[in-house]
Amino acid sequence: MEGFRIPVGQWAEAVVDTLGHTLRGFFDVVAFVLTAVYNGVDAVLMAPPFWALVLVLAALAFVVSGWRLAVGTALGLLVIVAVDQWDHAMDTLALVIVAALVAIVVAIPVGIWAARNDTVSRIVRPVLDFLQTMPAFVYLIPAIIFFGVGAVPGMIATILFAIAPGVRLTELGIRGVDTEVVEAGYAFGASPARVLRQIQIPLALPSIMAGVNQVIMLSLSMVVIAGMVGAGGLGGEIVRAIGRINVGLGFEAGLSVVMIAMILDRITSALGRPPAPRRRARATPRSGGHDARPSRGESAADTERSADSTRMERTSA
Repeated sequence: MEGFRIPVGQWAEAVVDTLGHTLRGFFDVVAFVLTAVYNGVDAVLMAPPFWALVLVLAALAFVVSGWRLAVGTALGLLVIVAVDQWDHAMDTLALVIVAALVAIVVAIPVGIWAARNDTVSRIVRPVLDFLQTMPAFVYLIPAIIFFGVGAVPGMIATILFAIAPGVRLTELGIRGVDTEVVEAGYAFGASPARVLRQIQIPLALPSIMAGVNQVIMLSLSMVVIAGMVGAGGLGGEIVRAIGRINVGLGFEAGLSVVMIAMILDRITSALGRPPAPRRRARATPRSGGHDARPSRGESAADTERSADSTRMERTSA
């Protein structure tokens, strides 16, 4: 077997070169759109003072989970302000928002399609395996070739790295819906689209939101790798700290990443939890002052026995 070698690398290089020459216009449009959206989100996050954004995010946390998460969110954001990483944190948050949003918009429809079509599921599964097992640094090579250096290749690599769990958990949630409930919907004359919209998606929502949570977490885990190609933000600060062997800067930027990760994780997890059931109100007594329910000391068996004895007395009479 000496001298035998499969030229997989040459084939991959030829494919990348062909795509670069053939789809150059398409890649330029994608780069323009992603850059515009990223700059817009970043401008929105950077425009207000930090305390206004802290209040907004704390209010959001209060709505979805309560005062504990609201206080934790406010404290975490204030820690980022205290270590002077607020601007870099907003750059990172903008990158994560754009990349996660694109990944979610693609992942959920593909997951629904795979759940409703076994052929699509068999085709998608090995692609997802490839995307999940390929080292994240490998995505940067074609991304830099197609889009140059900056935030766009970082977002593209983040999207490819984070999209797989969104597809898998969406498919798992849709397939996990009880078939009897779905058949009941069809029996009442609902169309497939209506069954999907009003039965399958609401019942699969916890699994879908778990996929959204994982997409966001994986997107945030890519910020350092994105910083290596000029994406900036906290990832750029960490890369700069590595180059300078600056422990303090690296710890401050890393702590800011942890704060953002904890806040996003808790908020998205709270959105995926079903609402708590309301307590049932106490039954009001009927007219005449007698309560229809048995008292605490009277069991259901005692009530049934007393009813039987009453019937026997009426029969004997």
